[in-house]
Amino acid sequence: MSNAQLAPVIPEIFIALAAMALLMFGVFRGEDSTRSVAWLTVLALAVTFVLVLNAPSNGEPTLAGMFISDPFSVFVKCLVLIGSALTIIMSIGYIHREGMARFEYPILILLATLGMMMMVSASNLMSLYIGLELQSLALYVIAAIRRDSLRSTEAGLKYFVLGALSSGMLLYGCSLIYGFTGTTSFVGLAQLLTGDTAGHPPIGFIVGLVFLISGLAFKVSAVPFHMWTPDVYEGAPTPVTAFFAIAPKIAAMALFLRVIIMPFPEIVSSWQQIIVFISIASMLLGAFAAINQTNIKRLMAYSSIGHMGYALVGLASGTVEGVRGVLVYLAIYLVMNVGAFACILCMRTKDGMVEEIDDLAGLSRNQPMLALALGIFMFSLAGIPPLAGFFGKLYVFLAAVDAGLYALAIIGMLTSVVGAFYYLRIVKVMYFDAPVEPFEQPIGGEMAAILTVSGFATLFFFAYPLPLIAIAQTAAQALFP
Repeated sequence: MSNAQLAPVIPEIFIALAAMALLMFGVFRGEDSTRSVAWLTVLALAVTFVLVLNAPSNGEPTLAGMFISDPFSVFVKCLVLIGSALTIIMSIGYIHREGMARFEYPILILLATLGMMMMVSASNLMSLYIGLELQSLALYVIAAIRRDSLRSTEAGLKYFVLGALSSGMLLYGCSLIYGFTGTTSFVGLAQLLTGDTAGHPPIGFIVGLVFLISGLAFKVSAVPFHMWTPDVYEGAPTPVTAFFAIAPKIAAMALFLRVIIMPFPEIVSSWQQIIVFISIASMLLGAFAAINQTNIKRLMAYSSIGHMGYALVGLASGTVEGVRGVLVYLAIYLVMNVGAFACILCMRTKDGMVEEIDDLAGLSRNQPMLALALGIFMFSLAGIPPLAGFFGKLYVFLAAVDAGLYALAIIGMLTSVVGAFYYLRIVKVMYFDAPVEPFEQPIGGEMAAILTVSGFATLFFFAYPLPLIAIAQTAAQALFP
């Protein structure tokens, strides 16, 4: 194999070697090496970030057509690497305080990140499945990593059982698609599904496409494949919940975009109605099911279901503008959720971590800066202008309108109004309810830095959005011939 073929895969090769080296380092140093391994993992992710930016991204498939590096994959990989690194940094203090400091934890996140990078660069149904399973196997273990906690073990078991079911559905869909087309290559599928074939695809192929979309919908926790999300988010340790809500969701949505747009650009009518249905269902459930939630992690679970529904609005349009809107949405989603979960990780009293919304009562008087930060993220998640979250929804709704999906855009706007209720309720509890036991101070230098940067990015995105939009436009264009 020539150097030109290997060059696009250098970031993935590096991250795999780094994971093995850190695993050996942790074994020889013992459990006391957790902090060192965590920071070395962050360093490895930073180096990978630089390698991703410098690797060839000409859009030519390599590794026998299994792997592709293009502006789209570079954009998403950068988001995934940032999300994974920030999650590890936010986790360090928590895992030591809660007695779950194991050096395997950051290494598992590193391996899951490798799977995500393989997913977003997949150009074949086989490499797609391999990347997806590499990510999923690591996530199953991370969900249950707190072995002395019944809730964590239950969360890991639920995620494993339902994840195995979704993987089977996805693999069955891949086999049907291969059986009716004779190829698993995205390029080959795009070439086959043209002309008369695009107008009248085989029924078996459509069934396979439905199973494929069902498997992917589970990974982004879209309705009706969302059932694992609230229980896993609540039961898993909070840093694990933060990781689940950020990097894997971004990677899975990017995979959704590539799998739907790249091989099937000529049969939009065959898959558009499926995407529209799961988008509407996700937005409705995310808006209404969170209203009665009292646990903030369960609320964030339903919030993530709703936000994936909004992102699917852009995919349903099937246009470059729609994909660009989704990519901008994912970048803003990353910043908002990093900040929100950093605030949740600061919800700590002398008795330990608290997760109930009512425990935030009077936070504005006890810790005004933390309350201000959480308020900014809640307003942004609700989509209130001029915060970043408003622009994320604006771009996907505009793409839907341009594609003629007026009903979808209207439903999206209405569910945003309903969803604003439970975000604003948190702000009301912080600023207007009688104070309860104050949170511990200080919150730590790393958390303060993350909250400051994400808060400013959310608050002042409107001042200079053009660079992100331009990069997202280039990345979106890479999916279309």
